[in-house]
Amino acid sequence: MDKRENKRTPLLGDDFPKMKVETTHGVIELPQELSGKWFVLFSHPADFTPVCTTEFYAFQKRYDEFKEMNCELIGLSVDQVFAHIKWEEWIKENLDIEIQFPIIADTGAVAETLGLIHPGKGTNTVRAVFVVDAEGKIRIMLHYPQELGRNMDEIIRIVKGMQTADKNNVAMPANWPNNELIKDRVIVPPAKDVKTSKERLEKAKAGEFECYDWWLCHKKL
Repeated sequence: MDKRENKRTPLLGDDFPKMKVETTHGVIELPQELSGKWFVLFSHPADFTPVCTTEFYAFQKRYDEFKEMNCELIGLSVDQVFAHIKWEEWIKENLDIEIQFPIIADTGAVAETLGLIHPGKGTNTVRAVFVVDAEGKIRIMLHYPQELGRNMDEIIRIVKGMQTADKNNVAMPANWPNNELIKDRVIVPPAKDVKTSKERLEKAKAGEFECYDWWLCHKKL
């Protein structure tokens, strides 16, 4: 029997699994050492590969934006730490940018725990993204095929959107903050009872927010 059958891949809302990992910045205990911070853990198929190299360059170019959101970056692949180090050196020497975030050197255990090994792709990790909040909860999981590089601006939007939703008890519309209907406004959580549904339109008349109907209301932050 495949051992993976007895293991459950983490789901949205789960605690990020506790693990001690070897990285290019030394040994790190996750998620404990990043308690109070958000972090984006992203896996890549392998070092010294073209798509992955463009992704690391793009992540580093936006690293300050992530840090401004109290969010750290952590890379991961099933490669030894010296391979990560040599790849970082190549990127610095040839692309004139220094990778400042840690990269996990995985033996396969982390990838197995997080469900990152695709049975049809050998031992390479898929392109996955885990967005973990300041409480250590998994809030977003994204998976990409090896052929498609990730959009870093979308990952920034994801973190910013989730933090905004948490802080203001709202939801974010499609393509926020550039939604086709309500632009940069946010969605007021739907009414869950008759009394609240009736109050919604009254509050809209008072200018507290705007509504297309009692179940679709929005406001400016």
